[in-house]
Amino acid sequence: MYARVTTFEGGDADAIRAGAEEINSRSATGPPEGVPSVGLTFLIDPEGGRVMFVGLFKTMDDLKAGDAVLREMTPPVEAMGTRASVDVYEVAVDTRAE
Repeated sequence: MYARVTTFEGGDADAIRAGAEEINSRSATGPPEGVPSVGLTFLIDPEGGRVMFVGLFKTMDDLKAGDAVLREMTPPVEAMGTRASVDVYEVAVDTRAE
């Protein structure tokens, strides 16, 4: 499994919270169209103006396909900050409790 980790910096606290709410409401139906992700996590630090988005993909081909779509997207709220980095990691451990 692979992770695509995107960070945004310089966002406004209220805009980050609003953006997170909007993404959460749209995520009820799964990842965005064209993004073959098996998991999405959105981490926010509103007071620090930072956002981290982690997308999980079964294969590198899936990640590349999702990356092409995600790079064309802009934050749902412009004041969430600017994209600072996009990194790819191989997932060594993914443990979740229900």
